[in-house]
Amino acid sequence: MSLLKRIKDGQTTTGGVTRPGAPAGPLKPKGPDKKIHRAPSATQRDAFKELKERIQDKLVAELDPAMDVSRTDEVRRTIQDMYDQILTQENIILSRSERERLFEGIVAEILGFGPLEALLSDESVSEIMVNGPEKVFVERKGKLSLTTITFENNEHVMRVIDRIVSPLGRRVDESSPYVDARLPDGSRVNAIIPPLALNGPTLTIRKFEKDPLTIDDLVRFGSMTSETAEFMRACVIARLNVVVSGGTGSGKTTLLNVLSSFIPNDERIVTVENAAELQLRQEHVVTLESRPPNIEGKGEVTIRDLVINTLRMRPDRVVVGECRGGETLDMLQAMNTGHDGSLTTAHANSPRDMLSRLETMCLMAGMDLPVRAIREQIASAVDLIIQQARMRDGSRKIISITEVQGMEGDVIVMSDIFAFEQQGMENGKIIGRLKPTGIRPKFYDRIEAAGISLPPNIFGASARY
Repeated sequence: MSLLKRIKDGQTTTGGVTRPGAPAGPLKPKGPDKKIHRAPSATQRDAFKELKERIQDKLVAELDPAMDVSRTDEVRRTIQDMYDQILTQENIILSRSERERLFEGIVAEILGFGPLEALLSDESVSEIMVNGPEKVFVERKGKLSLTTITFENNEHVMRVIDRIVSPLGRRVDESSPYVDARLPDGSRVNAIIPPLALNGPTLTIRKFEKDPLTIDDLVRFGSMTSETAEFMRACVIARLNVVVSGGTGSGKTTLLNVLSSFIPNDERIVTVENAAELQLRQEHVVTLESRPPNIEGKGEVTIRDLVINTLRMRPDRVVVGECRGGETLDMLQAMNTGHDGSLTTAHANSPRDMLSRLETMCLMAGMDLPVRAIREQIASAVDLIIQQARMRDGSRKIISITEVQGMEGDVIVMSDIFAFEQQGMENGKIIGRLKPTGIRPKFYDRIEAAGISLPPNIFGASARY
């Protein structure tokens, strides 16, 4: 008789296992009888959890501490053999599905990220949000939903967080209660713990696609049109400086990754990020990652430090994952001093807001510069702003592609080359298209000088010059 069947029949268990000769005693029912495929009751889950913990503790105690856990297949076979022996020695009878579920749960705890393993392997999940041990939310197709997955307690969540950040040389504790990190596959991780997080340790994981999205994928998803894709490819090859703007979760990093894929293979690319996420496929790529201070408050290496150092590394292209502070001034100076074709992202809700944010972030560099000087730097450095947005239906789209044309008086002049036009709603989905505005960009001669010829009607049937 299987474990769950014995629990359903009301037999007493010890550590989740029925022992020979144990006194029988009915368990309190958790509601009216339902079909066999109903979710396990709280009592059943507790018994299964207790059994899992006991076998897991015994396995950990018996495993060789010197075993190389990076050799996953070998370690998994060792755990499988020991697991079978323990079940046999203790006369624990489980059904095949229960046996497999228990084994996978134990392996996830020993080798992986515990309860999160199932969500990390689920390709339909794009984001995982752990709000303390009892509530785990996921995002699927832009919509949030609560899962049935839970952790045992706060300590269980902390163990998983430590397992994520420790290999990166980072830490999270009361003296440093929040941290940015990444999973081995590049997925972005943020963790914040008590006393700052009142609900318990909070973990946010933004998953990366196993196969990075391509420009064709974004066209197929409706994020852009094939015409705008062709235009952006030409802009990157022609070495225009591009800023990707958008709100949180709007797809900025994904688009930056796609734009970076257009950089020719014979150019030296240096990327600078807080947590390395970009997945460039070119041959000549140098990836730099910032470092937080150690437990003594020393050894910090900021994005700004890395951007300054990058300029001494003979880069053909500088790609900064995100500008969020004083490094923006150094990035603009790089764009203005021979490092054409640089790419970066920043948070803003519109292209005009993006310019204001660039000004503010330049002032964060601590230099007492007049606003007009900063605006002249921005107008001279940035050629194109691509605005991303997360729509009400959960989809992510490019809503405008804007040229920065220069200065008129104290104002930076911009013009939309493409703009999104919403045509309505259908079955909860936004229907619309990114359309040309009819204005031909002033930098078009640079595209032609790079030997790229775009279709005459790409900017509209009657494009203005």
